[in-house]
Amino acid sequence: MIETERLILREILPSDADAMFELDSDPEVHRYLGNDPVKSRKKILEIIDFIRGQYNMFGIGRWAVVLKENNKFIGWAGLKYVDEPMNALPCYYDLGYRFIRKYWGKGYATEASVALIDYAFNKLKIPCIYAFIETDNLKSRRVLEKIGFHEDKSMTIDGIPHVRFKAINPI
Repeated sequence: MIETERLILREILPSDADAMFELDSDPEVHRYLGNDPVKSRKKILEIIDFIRGQYNMFGIGRWAVVLKENNKFIGWAGLKYVDEPMNALPCYYDLGYRFIRKYWGKGYATEASVALIDYAFNKLKIPCIYAFIETDNLKSRRVLEKIGFHEDKSMTIDGIPHVRFKAINPI
């Protein structure tokens, strides 16, 4: 568990399924994620099982982001260990975040990501972290640049232009 000024980051639990469905069934949330929102709670439970499997296999994964003031699930953020190469990049740690739309624009992605980077670099001693965004996703680009990521490479993923960002552990 990680705490910030306004947030708690904790493991995603099966009891988060309804909030996860609210998040991932929203087409606007999936605008830069392949435009394929989730259509069933069954799929959400499969996603939660996958995430929890990452905790067991790699000791890391996407975490629920909840507001400290009321313990309300507002999205997720985390580091995912990707154990298969992508565009000539071997296994790597990927920073990601996703929030329920009514919580956009409040600085939660930045706040959670800063805490995750600190955790990754100082506690886990990870040498570098990557993040992939669709080229047109300017809001995520601003978050990544604000928290110290730098554009590393342009690429195409599933026919869609993307930018790979990278942050290097300064230690």
